[in-house]
Amino acid sequence: MEGHLTVGRVAGLAGVSVRTLHHYDEIGLVEPSARTAAGYRAYSAGDVERLREVLGYRRLGFGLREIAALVDDPAVDAVAHLRRLRGLLREQRDRAAAMVAAIDKELEARAMGIRTTPEDQLKMFGAQLYESIGSAYPATRRTEPRIAARIWEALGDARTVLNVGAGTGSYEPADREVTAVEPSAVMRAQRPAGAARCVAASAERLPFPDRSFDAAMAVSTVHHWPDPVAGLREMRRVARRVVVFTYDASTPGWLERFWLTRDYLPEFAGLLTDWPSPADMARAIGGRAKPVPIPWDCADGFFEAHWRRPEAYLDEHVRRAVSVWTRVGTRAEQRAVDSLRDDLSSGRWAERNGDLLALDEAELGLRLLVA
Repeated sequence: MEGHLTVGRVAGLAGVSVRTLHHYDEIGLVEPSARTAAGYRAYSAGDVERLREVLGYRRLGFGLREIAALVDDPAVDAVAHLRRLRGLLREQRDRAAAMVAAIDKELEARAMGIRTTPEDQLKMFGAQLYESIGSAYPATRRTEPRIAARIWEALGDARTVLNVGAGTGSYEPADREVTAVEPSAVMRAQRPAGAARCVAASAERLPFPDRSFDAAMAVSTVHHWPDPVAGLREMRRVARRVVVFTYDASTPGWLERFWLTRDYLPEFAGLLTDWPSPADMARAIGGRAKPVPIPWDCADGFFEAHWRRPEAYLDEHVRRAVSVWTRVGTRAEQRAVDSLRDDLSSGRWAERNGDLLALDEAELGLRLLVA
């Protein structure tokens, strides 16, 4: 057993419980390579190296399923993991420092009898949203082939494509030269091996000259931008063609078209009070909007994806990968989930929405803007 550490020693050094290490072994996340004569787990240097990576990602807020995908990636070695963890920790430190500075500024203002505006009070937290949900993306957010076909067709003959707000890389066409832009380090860290090069930048300030790309695309991201119209104009500036997959909250009665927002989560309406209409967004890029129906078995777990599979919304993993649930708050989320669970159990949901079960696709406000 020379060169190995006992489970108790590892637990003490790592600051975790022995039970935690047993759990990691049982689920195959960190399996010690040896046993002592008494049958206790023993960890080699390689085992400890893997555990260090797991604990690093865990303490950054990643879920165990996401961590497994990261540490099992054969294209990423120990040095790459260390560099990735360092970048994530630096960004976390910088965000915390910025928030401390903002809080200190408000404390100074209040000491002088000055009340900050509601907008200023929220600014310190608004940029944190993607970081809080980003680690859940790989579990349920992925390319839906039928929607991807619409997006890629809209790209036309473009050979060079800029993907703005690229996240983990879903919907990036494999047969074109793609450059990605993503401001979130959490999302950038989860891009798969071999994905397009990714630049840390925001949509509103794209670091590229005019007409640098044949096309620019943005998929399910515009609602995260501080200034959507400015970001869309930037896309128009750097590319001759623009394709945007987004949402329409301007049609009369739009909140009623989806049973989840109509019956369980009316707070959704408050999230889009200042949201530009598809017409406004189309004008920003000089394009037009087309409806995109959602297939009943949609592979991408965005908010409306499970319209014919209501049980999915009871799954914590499904909800954590959708920003809506984080933004409406814990109380509204729990009330909606409890009510939906009761209605599914009693049959009330089926009574109200049984006609949906005969549909192969639904029009729930998703739009493809093309210019």
